[in-house]
Amino acid sequence: MTHEEQRIYLIRELLAEEPGYREIEIPDHEEEQKRLLRSLMNIRSPRPISNEFLKIQDEYLKEEVARKGVTDSASLPVSSLDRRLVLWRGDITTLKIDAIVNAANSALRGCFVPCHSCVDNIIHSVSGIQLRLACDKIMKEQGYDEPTGKAKITPAYNLPSEYVLHTVGPIVSGRLTDKHCRQLADCYQSCLKLAAENGLKSIAFCCISTGEFHVPQKKAAEIAVRTVRDYLKTDTRIEKVVFNVFKQEDYDIYREIVTRLQVAICICRNGNYTKKA
Repeated sequence: MTHEEQRIYLIRELLAEEPGYREIEIPDHEEEQKRLLRSLMNIRSPRPISNEFLKIQDEYLKEEVARKGVTDSASLPVSSLDRRLVLWRGDITTLKIDAIVNAANSALRGCFVPCHSCVDNIIHSVSGIQLRLACDKIMKEQGYDEPTGKAKITPAYNLPSEYVLHTVGPIVSGRLTDKHCRQLADCYQSCLKLAAENGLKSIAFCCISTGEFHVPQKKAAEIAVRTVRDYLKTDTRIEKVVFNVFKQEDYDIYREIVTRLQVAICICRNGNYTKKA
């Protein structure tokens, strides 16, 4: 079965699940087919599917990732601020690392909006429908929505990473409060602790709560860098933390924060500054 034939097979199988989809025609163009497949995966409720489907889906998604190109986190340049820290602009679903962090919603079952641009939707789309099934199992056993600032771990399935850490960031509607900031810091601490407890050495964070949840980008980045640095001072099990950004604007914000901290540390070491960065 060719890559195109796999895509058509997956679309047909998903369309056949719902009587209301029977009138939907499969487009001729590749990009339209990909969009339809992703949409069908996004809106599908968590329920079992055949092993044959999963086998073909896994082959298809792994090839899609390979075509985009995989980045090995071991090859990324480290920060002079701390050799365990990395700032990287790229697609988190193409990163080979122990775990990536997903900015989830409280239902923890992924984004159901077709082809939405949030990282939750993108991660679930690339991982495959098994990720929603795994999250659904966790949430059914838990019996209540995931609290803000906590974290859960699942396999990454068809992603290049080994695991996905799911965390629910604070939602800001109006003024940013101290509570929002504490909750965001809790997200980073919970993910780092969960990764360490599971024997993971490397983790990549997306920009938690800065998109649909409306935490200001600069404040979120400051909290991220400060919280991670503070955690690494007392826990040496984590050997690499990647701050992953997708937009140049976010990259510049993180770079400015790291540069400012480097300057402050340098001044402090020269004996002209007493306040720690």
